[in-house]
Formats: sequence, C-alpha cells, structure tokens
Amino acid sequence: MNTHLKMAGLGLGALFTVWSSSALSAEIKASPEVQSSGKLSVANTLDYAPFEYLDADGKQVGIIIELAGQVAKLVNAELDVQRTPFPSMIPGLASGRFKIAWETFSANPERLKQVDFVMFIKAGIAASTSPEKKGSFTGDTPLCGKRVGVSAGSASDFLVDKLSKDCTDKGQTEITKSVFNSSTDIVQAVLSDRVDARMDDATSSSYFEVTSKGQLVVLPTLYDIAPLGLAVAKDDPATSDMIVAALAELFRNGKYQEILKKYGMGTYAIKEPYFVNKMGSLRAD
Repeated sequence: MNTHLKMAGLGLGALFTVWSSSALSAEIKASPEVQSSGKLSVANTLDYAPFEYLDADGKQVGIIIELAGQVAKLVNAELDVQRTPFPSMIPGLASGRFKIAWETFSANPERLKQVDFVMFIKAGIAASTSPEKKGSFTGDTPLCGKRVGVSAGSASDFLVDKLSKDCTDKGQTEITKSVFNSSTDIVQAVLSDRVDARMDDATSSSYFEVTSKGQLVVLPTLYDIAPLGLAVAKDDPATSDMIVAALAELFRNGKYQEILKKYGMGTYAIKEPYFVNKMGSLRAD
C-alpha cells in the first residue's frame, strides 16, 4: 500500500482522464449491484491503521471504514467489508470478483492498465525504525545498505527497488528488501531485528509511532508524495459515479474532514474527490 502531499509523475505524456466531482450530477445514485443486494461491498485488509483495523473489541474501525460506512448510508445500503489480502485486490477487481477495493492505492501506470481510481486523500512514503537504530540512517541515501521490509505489491515495494538501484548507481551498498503480507508483520520484523526499517505509508507510520508510544520512529525523508485513492473495476461508471458523488457529499457536509481529524490526519485532506483512469500525471490538491 500504500504515503504525504504533492503529485507524482505517472508516465508523462500518456493519456488519462480526470473527472472532478463538480462535473458529476449532484444526485447520488446507487449502482445496480448495490440496489439489488442492499449492500455496499468493499474489499479491505482491515490491517492498516489508522485507515482500517480491528479495535480491542474486534470492531471494524478506521478512516476508510468510517468513510465507507457514511457512503453506505447515503446509498441506503449496509456496509459489507470483505477482508482481502492487499496483493489480491487489483487481480480481484480485474477478474470481477468484486467491484470496489477501498485502500490507499497510488495510481501508478501498471495499476491504471487494470483498474480505475477515485482519489480521496494525499500522502507520501516514509521509513520508520527502532529508536536505537535511528542514528544509523544518515546522509542523502539513508537506506543504502539497510534491510527494509515492505508490503507485497505496494508502492513501497516498487519504491525500494528504485532506491536500491540508486544506491548501486552511486557505488553504495544495495538495499536488502524483505516482502511481507501485512504491515503488522513488517512492524514485528523491525522489532525483532529481522529488518532495519519499515517502508510504508507515512500517515500509517506516523499513526503507529504515536499509538505505540515510539516503538518505531519515522525518519524525516519523505518519498513519492502523491494522491491516493480507492480502486474500482475498470469501465464501471455506475460504481465509480456512485462513489464520487457520495464522497463529494461527505466533503460538502463536513463528514470527510471530521473523520480525518478524528484520527489526526486532517493534514492529508484534499479539496474534492475525483475519478482517474488510463495513465498520466495526477494532481494533489
């Protein structure tokens, strides 16, 4: 998965489409699937605080869970969260197993060939490590020679490959990358000294630093600042229009800002949700 604030080039010169929420009808129309089932079904990992996680009572909570719940209310549906491993989400959408994968995806060119996106937040990527190791990450290339854990198929996964090449191009030691299936597994790997750092969404990493009382601390360098969005099946306007229109109402009525601030993530709000397909450069409000 993927995280803080401007835009990233996603294949300059390529074709792309961006639909602002202001370009859509104010009407919030449930998709045929939602109308027939009475459920807003979304694939989600339930393992990526503060966006989605299970609290001490086993209740589904987090920014995405609350936003999805509000969208479900607006289309008179019950929220149905289908717990799904992150690497299975894009293939699941492409194969038609589900219509919506609500995570914090970066809309990179490879993903845009397979699915469409509705952007709803902005963020960047950061590394975090144990307090006792923080001093060993120095200079302009702090990750060179380090063991770094990433989530399989995430933006961090691809970013570490690029950063490692930068290290070797400069005559420095490559990054040793370890791939995990969940952010929880990466945290445990850092705490048990199996890797030196966790590379992940900066908002999630910052949230863990606070809630864990500093078990891991976020390093100052931010990478790939960009908009993030939920993924929808390609060429499914009924679903994408429903999501954009419902989110636009949450932006308008203040619920969106309220939910982000509740989790200390108000800094990462954008001005309005917007739809993106094909390939190109994305804006970050």
